[in-house]
Amino acid sequence: MEKIAEITGNIEIEDLVRILPDSVAYLMENGIRCLRCGEPIWGTLETASKEKGFSDEQINKFVEDLNKLYAGGTI
Repeated sequence: MEKIAEITGNIEIEDLVRILPDSVAYLMENGIRCLRCGEPIWGTLETASKEKGFSDEQINKFVEDLNKLYAGGTI
């Protein structure tokens, strides 16, 4: 599995799901459905979040939380 230094808002959803499968559940819990519900989302995490109406502050929180998960922690 590919390892990256950190997750940013510019990560492609497809790449995020590949390197951090737990991101699917996290995103779904936060109103961004991808893969499981049959509504695949393409583009970056930031773009997908903005399309769903999330603010920059909320997107920054998503990035922070996903990096914690990626590092093996909990949120």
